[in-house]
Amino acid sequence: MNPLLAKLQPYPFEKLRALTAGTTANPALRPLNLSIGEPKHPTPALVKDALTRALDGLAAYPLTIGSPELRRAIAGWLARRYGIPQPDPETEVLPINGSREALFAFAQTVIDPTRAARVVCPNPFYQIYEGAAFLAGATPLYGTPKIWDGVQLVYACSPANPSGKVMKLDDWRALFALADRHGFVIASDECYSEIYCDGPPLGSLQAARQLGRSYERLVAFSSLSKRSNAPGMRSGFVAGDAALIKKFLLYRTYHGSAMSLSVQAASIAAWNDEAHVHENRRLYAEKYRAVLSRVKAPLETEMPEGGFYLWIRTPIDDAEFARRLLAEQNVLVLPGSYIARTVDGVNPGTNHIRVALVPPLAECTEAIERISRLAQSL
Repeated sequence: MNPLLAKLQPYPFEKLRALTAGTTANPALRPLNLSIGEPKHPTPALVKDALTRALDGLAAYPLTIGSPELRRAIAGWLARRYGIPQPDPETEVLPINGSREALFAFAQTVIDPTRAARVVCPNPFYQIYEGAAFLAGATPLYGTPKIWDGVQLVYACSPANPSGKVMKLDDWRALFALADRHGFVIASDECYSEIYCDGPPLGSLQAARQLGRSYERLVAFSSLSKRSNAPGMRSGFVAGDAALIKKFLLYRTYHGSAMSLSVQAASIAAWNDEAHVHENRRLYAEKYRAVLSRVKAPLETEMPEGGFYLWIRTPIDDAEFARRLLAEQNVLVLPGSYIARTVDGVNPGTNHIRVALVPPLAECTEAIERISRLAQSL
């Protein structure tokens, strides 16, 4: 067996299942699950129709590089969304089967494990970053390291999971300067970029252009899962540094990760339409307006800049709060400490819960009211 597998920690939802295994949920209340960030809004009809019309594509092997039409659709969307020159569809854009598998596989492509490699992850973070680092033979670092020597890859996430914070131009300027000094690659996870209330978040490629930079050592990842409510399609893209994408394509050719022609057709329809994205944002904005006023002391939270999570500070240990919330209020949420790591004795997820506002509006408001009710009873 690969000895690096022993370094992997249980996935957050496995830990949540273990936490609640002996807990009986309050049977007097209907169950409400806000633990998983799985979009629940309807998949747009135009996407489903395009998929149905293209079912004959199931009879052919797709190319790993994707169709020229899909790459042009993605490049066009990037240019429209971020106000940048259209990336070259031939060399600077690559379709992927959702951002999760590509964020993992990218580390296997760029890490040189013979040089005591290190990988920087946000903290809290999406656990794929950590697993990708370990299985590439690297050591993950969390947050902002004191020493950058040996860092080969930095995962950025904006809007962030779980806080919803967005990197500003000065943040990108500082990160680019570090990349220039130390020679590491930046993988920017932007899967929540299209869910926001107060204006579109700055993207990494957009920041590079505004700062007069090329895309050297920079790639951005995005997906239709959140933008278009199509998590089951497993469709997204990576864009940026042509040299990195060329190597990534080589890896993926052997990895067996080509996107179905049917899914490619549906993806083209999604990337070429913005009306359904506006409606998606409207639904999330409606939820935020409804739930924020229902978060009562001693709980603390704030409106995120992007994404669909509430990052709520709890008055007691987050895991115990989550367990009691299920037992007393039949609401399932994710303890914040499960998606963070302890650095210098501090786990930044401690005494926080992540609440995914993905169910229908009425369920979200009811869940927040129950969460506040538990907190006020403590």
